[in-house]
Amino acid sequence: MYKKLTLLIIITSLLSHCGFTPLHSNKKSINFSIENIFLEGDRTINNYLKSNLKQLQGKDSQKQYNIKSNTKFTKKILSKDKTAKITDYELSSNSVIQIIFRDKVIKEIIIIERKNMNNMNDKLEEQKYERVIKQNFASSITNKLITEISLINDN
Repeated sequence: MYKKLTLLIIITSLLSHCGFTPLHSNKKSINFSIENIFLEGDRTINNYLKSNLKQLQGKDSQKQYNIKSNTKFTKKILSKDKTAKITDYELSSNSVIQIIFRDKVIKEIIIIERKNMNNMNDKLEEQKYERVIKQNFASSITNKLITEISLINDN
């Protein structure tokens, strides 16, 4: 118990003194909003993506963008052992995202995320881990999308 408490205090102290700030923590610098989000493809990644982008919806801004995304998720076998039992997978997400301003596609970006995963004996734990990976994919896609829109908005 004391070890965990000590470790927590040390990590908190290091993070507060090292200049760490979360990405997009200064939301006042984001001077655009997302009006509509149209999602197709993998339902799980799209749900996480939509919840991440909701923070940019409904803001009063002169520049309002629409987002149209098609996300595909694949789970590919990488290797098997001598008994033909699967040992490794590659999880990948391929997202084609259109950024639309005033009913005109101004930019189309393709975001590809990949992660290798070992096969687990406990299938429930494997599903949970796969869900966490999908959540991380959606978070990464969101960050890249916000960066792209910010670059467009600055021009």
